[in-house]
Amino acid sequence: MKVILHKWANVIDYIGTDKIMLKAFLNFYKQINSCSWKTPSDVLRSFNTADIVYCKKAESNRIVFNIGGNKYRMVCGYRFGTRSIVLYIKFVGVHSDYDKIDVCKVNLFKS
Repeated sequence: MKVILHKWANVIDYIGTDKIMLKAFLNFYKQINSCSWKTPSDVLRSFNTADIVYCKKAESNRIVFNIGGNKYRMVCGYRFGTRSIVLYIKFVGVHSDYDKIDVCKVNLFKS
């Protein structure tokens, strides 16, 4: 099923002029557009360094992607529908910023 990255434009705006980070995220974007998943475990087959985080009291569980050789992280909520998978981007940043957040509560790009 098709993967939709919700708030991707916000990610590009947030990265700004950091060309190295932008290149890493654009490479990730190209890779994710070629994926076809049916279950969360399929994500781990495509991205073997990703982690699924089960959030007990949150609205949804999260997937943490390691991007750019583990220099950057992206946290996404997710919904597997019948025709597409939506990844709701909750956080992007460098590894040291990731270490300061609560994966289950972070929402950098609130609506």
